[in-house]
Amino acid sequence: MSEVMLGVGGTPQPLYRRIKDHILERIRSDDWPTGHRIPSENKLVDEFGISRMTVNRALRELARDGYLSRVAGVGTFVREQPRQTSLIDIMNIADEIAERGGIHSCEVIALHTLTARAELAERFEAADGMELFHIVAVHSENGVPVQLEERFVNPAVAPDFPAQDFTKLTPTEYLLKVAGVERLEHVVQAILPSSAQQNLLNIAEGEPCLALHRRSWSGGKVASSAVLIYPSSRYELRGAYATNTLGRLGTEPGA
Repeated sequence: MSEVMLGVGGTPQPLYRRIKDHILERIRSDDWPTGHRIPSENKLVDEFGISRMTVNRALRELARDGYLSRVAGVGTFVREQPRQTSLIDIMNIADEIAERGGIHSCEVIALHTLTARAELAERFEAADGMELFHIVAVHSENGVPVQLEERFVNPAVAPDFPAQDFTKLTPTEYLLKVAGVERLEHVVQAILPSSAQQNLLNIAEGEPCLALHRRSWSGGKVASSAVLIYPSSRYELRGAYATNTLGRLGTEPGA
């Protein structure tokens, strides 16, 4: 028989949830910071008066969810929590950081106009020779780089793009304000960044990154094409979707 306790409103609650909630509360309150070794299974068994199997389940689930790191023969430690961004919506990274209680800052590395050729022109569904705005920027959370943004922007959609102060508002925020989005494309890749990208993100050589390729359309035109690079140790990309009973997007059977 599973061990249960009464939760809010007298609803039965598995005891392993009590252990999970206790540990999460200590992590979120910073009582147990990143790298902190949490009490052993034996100590948790004694403290809560429940079985070792129940404690083990709570720790396994917290490790699976990314909150803990378990090292055989050494102990269980609090992991650094990855930041998250959505794969469904266009999220302004400054808003994401503010929601987590952090401070956003942006360093603009380059901002200029260039002539699109070949593959870049194709991305904008245009012929060679169209002019585009180009920006490279590093977004940081509490002084730690979390996103390298390289973006090309269609002047026909946002003609005043180069005149903006992107240390005060993000390119995403500005484009949503002046153009809006009627269609969105996302492609995610795992990459090994170049040495220049490593330096901008302040990561070690060989650390993998997640690259989110994003195109957006407005007024029937490709408005922007961006590559957003995230250090895999600091960020995760997440999506949640409503599906039909076959696990497919849409509401019609087989959609």
